[in-house]
Amino acid sequence: MPLIHIHTSAPSPNDPIPLLRDLSRELAGLLGKPERTVMTLLEGGVAMTFAGDGAACAYVEVKSIGALDGESTRRISAFLCPWLQRRLAVPADRTYIGFEAVPGAMWGWNGGTFG
Repeated sequence: MPLIHIHTSAPSPNDPIPLLRDLSRELAGLLGKPERTVMTLLEGGVAMTFAGDGAACAYVEVKSIGALDGESTRRISAFLCPWLQRRLAVPADRTYIGFEAVPGAMWGWNGGTFG
C-alpha cells in the first residue's frame, strides 16, 4: 500500500537492499502502516538536473492509501531529507518529494484492489 520511489542522480550502492529495508521500516513507522504492505524502489544514476545543475539531486514519490496529511508529510520530509544526505549524499536542498494519497479502489494488489 505505501510506496516510496526514489529517483536520484547519485549512484546506487552495490547492494541497495539494506538501504531499502531501512527505508521500508522507517516509512511504515512514519505512516503507522504494517511494514508487510510497504514497497520501496531506488533508481540511482538517473540523468537529472536541479536548478540547471547536474550535481546530486533526487525526486521522491510517496504514495499511500490514507495516512497522508499535512502532519505525516512534514514528518516524512523531515526524516527523508537528512536520510538521503546521509545514505546517498544527496543534499536536502536538492530533493523534491511528491506525496499522493490514493483511493483504495485505484490501488491494485493480489488480483483485486483495496477499495
